[in-house]
Amino acid sequence: MKLASKLLLLVCVFALPVAAQTRQPVPDPPQVAAKGYLLLDFNSGQILAEMNADERLEPASLTKIMTGYVVFREIAAGKVALTDTALVSERAWRTGGSKMFIEVGKQVSIQDLLMGMIVQSGNDASVALAEHVGGSVDAFADLMNVHAKRLGMTGSHFTNPHGLPDPDLYITARDIATVAMAIIREFPEFYAWYSTREFTFNGITQQNRNPMLRRDESADGVKTGYTQAAGYCLVSSSKRDDMRLVSVVMGSPTPNARAEASLALMNYGFRVYESHRLYPADEPVETLRVWMGDKDMLPVGPEADVFATFQRGRYAELAARLEKSEDGLTAPIARGSQVGEIVVMLGEEELNRVPLVALEDIGEGSLWQKAKDSVLRMF
Repeated sequence: MKLASKLLLLVCVFALPVAAQTRQPVPDPPQVAAKGYLLLDFNSGQILAEMNADERLEPASLTKIMTGYVVFREIAAGKVALTDTALVSERAWRTGGSKMFIEVGKQVSIQDLLMGMIVQSGNDASVALAEHVGGSVDAFADLMNVHAKRLGMTGSHFTNPHGLPDPDLYITARDIATVAMAIIREFPEFYAWYSTREFTFNGITQQNRNPMLRRDESADGVKTGYTQAAGYCLVSSSKRDDMRLVSVVMGSPTPNARAEASLALMNYGFRVYESHRLYPADEPVETLRVWMGDKDMLPVGPEADVFATFQRGRYAELAARLEKSEDGLTAPIARGSQVGEIVVMLGEEELNRVPLVALEDIGEGSLWQKAKDSVLRMF
């Protein structure tokens, strides 16, 4: 395909259904009782509704989502094992608020502590995990902030692993959604624990505090939070067919208000929007000319699945194009190198822009190939 400008037009490789119907206005999101909220599609990252999503708010036990993520990363790195045991300190035992009822001086497995934190929202379990993984609560909080920065969480700061009030502890709805989705994406085997309905430890059985697990059969996580200052908070995730939505509700006045807000947002998202995978990861969408290489043509495609989320009934309006430099590609090119972008459009609206990468290595060509390409490139 010959390039005439910086835009390389690409015929969509996904099948389009019937012609577009008359466009309907997007319904307004529901009015909910909260200081801030966010609703987004997990696969595409498309924001479907938001209010004060970047306002710094007290997180309460939503903090434990980041605590869990840090521990999961340490397990994946081989630094901690689920079968390891942590010695329960007096500090962990004395931590106030919700508990899994560990006893000072006892050894408790990392897996039990994680379940006690995830299902029972144990502040004592959170401290025990922090001390075992980080050496101290302060060192673990530093590790939380390192991972927050790496994930791009620009509006949050952590000082403890449980979320009890601290003037320097705060998050945003957008940031806590980011780490919740990171758990779902990176650690599906651990994320399954967030849908556990109850957990028994030390002879005491406690129910999962997430009301969405009882109100929405498609819900499978994530975490509640409450302090008097923070109000009632809930991060929820639900999957219906192939579409997963994540909602964050912060600062609701009552437990029922946060549950109703979360359910209303989820129902709104699934009713109004649809989501589709357009291009699979690592599969070519086009072949581009390469100069000065040991090959003339380079297959290119996305490094991750490309999804689009949009108002229901507008699938026929989808289109896509590739954007790359009009100067063309010059070898050597390493597999995975970004060579342009895939731009997904809905009518005249840009929905998504993702990296277009090389799917093969191309080395430097011979002297004869370089000489020939130099001449051809002139014309």
